[in-house]
Amino acid sequence: MAKLLSRTLIRFRRDERGTVLVEMAIVAPLMFILSAGVFEFGNLIHDKLLIEAGLEDGARFAARCNSQIYTDAGLTIDCANTARNIAIFGNVAGSGSARVRDWRTSDVTINIADPATCRSAIDPSTGTVLYLSTTSQVCIVTASSTYPYVNRDSVGFLSLLNITSITLSASHQERLIRF
Repeated sequence: MAKLLSRTLIRFRRDERGTVLVEMAIVAPLMFILSAGVFEFGNLIHDKLLIEAGLEDGARFAARCNSQIYTDAGLTIDCANTARNIAIFGNVAGSGSARVRDWRTSDVTINIADPATCRSAIDPSTGTVLYLSTTSQVCIVTASSTYPYVNRDSVGFLSLLNITSITLSASHQERLIRF
């Protein structure tokens, strides 16, 4: 009986047919976790890029929007609110679906600088030209937002690490150019 057991163990140790199965059992869970991480961070980066693109569009509109022209023509426009709609929805009406799920206009801040708060085009301490301008004062429009990236499905790499929310922050500045 001992001889039979010894022979079986020796044959089992030399037989390589089961090694692929053992290797697969070790490697497959690690590959699934790695893949889940790649997909999760891909979604996170995609949302961040959509937010940045929206803020660029909103700031660009706000930098060129001149409410005085509309007022003189008997029309009214709220440049900051319209810029928020452009940032979130991609249109002035604020209709349709948001660029990023659950991104709201209350998450976006559009700061259109008053002439009293304009900046010097040249840094006084270093003499460095901060903004290419033909004037000494440059007014800046800033669009900024924070967005809580939430793992709503409770699956994926972030839930595996017990991370429920990551706050994405972005901002964009444009020089104020009113036509």
